[in-house]
Amino acid sequence: MKTLYSAKVTTEGGRKGRTTSDDGILDLQLSMPKSLGGEGGEHTNPEQLFAAGYSACFGSALEMIAKNANVDLGDYSVTVKIDLEQNDDKEMDLSAVIDVYIPEIEVEKGEDLINEAHEVCPYSRATRDNIDVTLNLLIDED
Repeated sequence: MKTLYSAKVTTEGGRKGRTTSDDGILDLQLSMPKSLGGEGGEHTNPEQLFAAGYSACFGSALEMIAKNANVDLGDYSVTVKIDLEQNDDKEMDLSAVIDVYIPEIEVEKGEDLINEAHEVCPYSRATRDNIDVTLNLLIDED
């Protein structure tokens, strides 16, 4: 396998710590969400960072699929919601909901594009059969 890019990030202090990339571009204070017993506040958390990466990556995969199909996505958007859940065994799990808005597209074509993007997106491939992922095409209501 040929490595195209490597990201290296170090976090000190876990969910209440600081996370920094080796190039200094990423330098963020983390905080524990109130729902997990933390103070909440103005700082990010691992689930938000994962959702940000997943939505950007999925959007790029969607662009590639659309380009190959000669489809104009217009002003599309990808929103990813990551849920941290506790299963019946009291273990922590993640799930994802991916909402894709593609204006002025036929539902069947939009669903095909989203499903194809889900097949090639590296985040989707990495999480396949590991977390529940729900794909949604958002449409304009007439």
